[in-house]
Amino acid sequence: MSIYALKAGFQALLRPMVRWLHRLGVTANQVTVATCVVSVGLGERLIHTPRAWFALLPLWMLIRMGLNAVDGMLAREFGQKSALGAYLNELTDVVSDAALYLPFAFVAPFNWWSVSAVIFASAMSEMTGVVAVMTGASRRYEGPMGKSDRAFVFSLLALWAAFQQPLPRWSEWLMWMIAALVVVTIAGRIRAGLRELNHES
Repeated sequence: MSIYALKAGFQALLRPMVRWLHRLGVTANQVTVATCVVSVGLGERLIHTPRAWFALLPLWMLIRMGLNAVDGMLAREFGQKSALGAYLNELTDVVSDAALYLPFAFVAPFNWWSVSAVIFASAMSEMTGVVAVMTGASRRYEGPMGKSDRAFVFSLLALWAAFQQPLPRWSEWLMWMIAALVVVTIAGRIRAGLRELNHES
């Protein structure tokens, strides 16, 4: 089970705004790039601002989730699909994730090793989802620690970091647990992709 399963209902809520953006001439690629730019900018700011600013992260994670749905809907429903858009969609997601997770490396007791493990594993999980398409299966989005799930977990961690200072020493292991769950996600996506191909053959 993954928060990604709620995507259809989320898109239905956003559809009026998507139509409005289309009428304004906003393109899917513009939304994709703008979302990444803001994510990188926020990640950079969180490294240099007081810990209380981490409370902004959950709000941006929610907005970012909405914008990720918006660019996809613009592309699919208004004839804006393109090869460039496919590259931008996948690459900017990985860059944005890395930028938003990185500030936690500066929050004790988290450290560079644990946060880097999450960033690396997250990039590999998205790559695994894309490789499924190369093999002839569909793009894989399974959890238990897919992109939407990570956004939820890091939002909770951000609120905790903003309002409890310092964090207890044992919380260091939470980051390693997230990394481990992302590895489980990678394995699950591989299995699901292979299962899909076996059913089709």
